[in-house]
Amino acid sequence: MRNRAPTDESSPDGAGSSDKRRVLVADDDRAIRESLARALELEGYDVATAVDGVEALTRIRRDGFDALVVDVMMPDVDGLAVCRLLRAEGDRTPVLMLTARVETPDRVAGLDAGADDYLAKPFELDELFARLRALLRRAAPTTDGPDRSAGGLQVAALRIDPAARRVWWADTELALSKTEFDLLELMVRNEGIVLDHSTVYERIWGYDFGADSKNLAVYVGYLRRKLAAAGAPPLIHTVRGVGYAVRKP
Repeated sequence: MRNRAPTDESSPDGAGSSDKRRVLVADDDRAIRESLARALELEGYDVATAVDGVEALTRIRRDGFDALVVDVMMPDVDGLAVCRLLRAEGDRTPVLMLTARVETPDRVAGLDAGADDYLAKPFELDELFARLRALLRRAAPTTDGPDRSAGGLQVAALRIDPAARRVWWADTELALSKTEFDLLELMVRNEGIVLDHSTVYERIWGYDFGADSKNLAVYVGYLRRKLAAAGAPPLIHTVRGVGYAVRKP
């Protein structure tokens, strides 16, 4: 973790808000855990810490948080297991996974476990703060936008209720993470339009990961598998070198 000088004007939502968002930092490395907790507190967050996955699960179930920053490599119950258990229990708290592993299969494992984003060590604090703010913005309830009061969105037998954040193919409900839901909703709202990679990254993550990032492809693949498991035909189409589009079968 690379430090930077904190600023008094910083706030979790980037707008100078005095409301503190609750964040849990789970990492077995004491130096990283404590320095990250101090940095987040200086940014205006209410921070709790956990030394391993067992303590993290106990605190999450007992106290509740707005976001979780979880290290992958922890003793006994690791970060991936923490994420899987929470998602199995229906807990959709945004999870930012910290990992020293940067290979694609490792990133895929974290996303498949239900993490909303990942950050490789060592990292810049500014980038961690930006990713955390993006997760919190996406998790915040909203009442604006088309179709939220008009019965939701639909393409073929795919139905989305944006207000309740629920998705069905025919009579089968899909269990989606926050990021998966946001991505599918964005593409369905723009049915038939090819959304380029940069646009999707900006709309979903709040910034562009760059040309070499595999994040978007991983999430698209995950959505395709979940839709196929529910019996849906191919809905999400790849336009090579450009991006993705949802089209009626």
